[in-house]
Amino acid sequence: MFATLRKWASFVTFSHTVFALPFALAAMAVAARDHRGWPGWRVFGLILAAMVCARTCAMAFNRIVDRKFDALNPRTARRHLPAGHITLASAATLCALSAAGLVGASYLLNPICFYLAPVALVVICFYSLTKRFTDYTHVFLGLSLALAPVGAWLAVKGLEISRWEILQMLVLAAVVVLWLVGFDIIYALQDYEFDRAQGLHSLVVAWGPANALRAAFLAHVLMCGLLFVFGLLCRFRIAYIIGWVLIVGCLVLEHWIARRRSLNWINLAFFRLNAVVSAIFLVVTLAEVIFQGGFRLR
Repeated sequence: MFATLRKWASFVTFSHTVFALPFALAAMAVAARDHRGWPGWRVFGLILAAMVCARTCAMAFNRIVDRKFDALNPRTARRHLPAGHITLASAATLCALSAAGLVGASYLLNPICFYLAPVALVVICFYSLTKRFTDYTHVFLGLSLALAPVGAWLAVKGLEISRWEILQMLVLAAVVVLWLVGFDIIYALQDYEFDRAQGLHSLVVAWGPANALRAAFLAHVLMCGLLFVFGLLCRFRIAYIIGWVLIVGCLVLEHWIARRRSLNWINLAFFRLNAVVSAIFLVVTLAEVIFQGGFRLR
């Protein structure tokens, strides 16, 4: 049983949930600020269920539509579908069940989440097709992941969200988009030659690795600026500032690795540093919300 669970978790790269989930939980905490960041077990559990289902659906769909390209790429040829470890019918069933799970969890949360669930499904699945026709596939991935904090915020507030909260939510969503654009460009460096040969699109293919890395750096500069603005909008203080400085340091290190090290180091920059970025953001946001801005510069 555990071997089967590990196989399916590996199929949808469940560990990558660490990228979206911390931002969703941070948004949940800010939305539930009047209750020190806690919306109750029911809402918390449904947010987790919706996140897991959305992520599983998106990754299963991605593996299904990319299976032929994965089979041709030496880096991905050992994935479950190309290698025959999982059947296409099983993958499609998982995708459909996950989509149904997202809709079900959204229905139990509130009407606005339920009405927007089909839109979210279209957005998160559409990303997997964009590399076939646009160089800006990274932006679509960013939009897909940015739905996580937006969905969590709406799960807590529903239609009772204020204009000020909408501004905070949209700034956080923009932060996530720019963060994803930056590190997905870096990740795409690994497949530069393969994507060019197969006619697949990305900014790395369109602009070349050097120019694409400059675009990634610019995206992360803008992300850091908006991340600081988000802290100001939320009236966060010293804990958030410390976290912001650490996040900037992680991103600088990521770009140094991308420029100075071999492609074998890309996974280090992609997985570990970005996981640290999202974890730091969650921790400092929770600290500010739970202690209600009790951290002050003296």
